Amino acid sequence: MIVCHCMHITDHDIHSAIEWMRAADPMTIITPRKVYRALNKEADCGGCMSLFLDTMRQNDKLQVPMLRKPAVSGQPAALIEESGTCKATQRSSNI
Repeated sequence: MIVCHCMHITDHDIHSAIEWMRAADPMTIITPRKVYRALNKEADCGGCMSLFLDTMRQNDKLQVPMLRKPAVSGQPAALIEESGTCKATQRSSNI
């Protein structure tokens, strides 16, 4: 499906860029700007941004993976977030 008519970006392009970025750096925060740059494109009119963001949010690899606290004095490593997602990503997805 075409998401951005101005730059000819499809949902497949967006998902491929997200998967490529996550594989290259598991801890990176993926933004629309980074997706555009990965595709060698630039945002033009902005009319597609809501669909662009919805398409990004559909990708399971968008969120930063769970971090673990280092083990202290022989105790096993503990999860930082029990919910399994980054709080910053949850807040920014409500914009």
